[in-house]
Amino acid sequence: MRSEERPGHIEKFLKRADKAIDSAVEQGVKRADEILDDAVELGKITVGEAQRRSDVLLKQAERESRRLKSKGAKKLEKGIGAAKKMAAGKGDALETLAKLGELRKAGIITEKEFRAKKKKLLAEI
Repeated sequence: MRSEERPGHIEKFLKRADKAIDSAVEQGVKRADEILDDAVELGKITVGEAQRRSDVLLKQAERESRRLKSKGAKKLEKGIGAAKKMAAGKGDALETLAKLGELRKAGIITEKEFRAKKKKLLAEI
């Protein structure tokens, strides 16, 4: 009779072991699902934060671009103005030199005076 009880006892033990394994697997799958859900949520948060940071950086870059364009345009205008003044100064110097040449030809100034003024005007250009 004992031999008949044993297979029943082993069978109960195996059923309990199967239940324990099933429970462990179920708990493991459940825990894995929870971890996966947490990871997905964290990923969503990270993506959202990255998008917000990207938007902030884009706005900063656009402001800096406008500032640099404005600053560049002002410097360019200043350079063009200086170039115009220099060109006008050269034109004035050439006109003055031509007038001095006429004064020299007319005998109003001497050759020495003409050369001195010519040297001074050319040095200014």
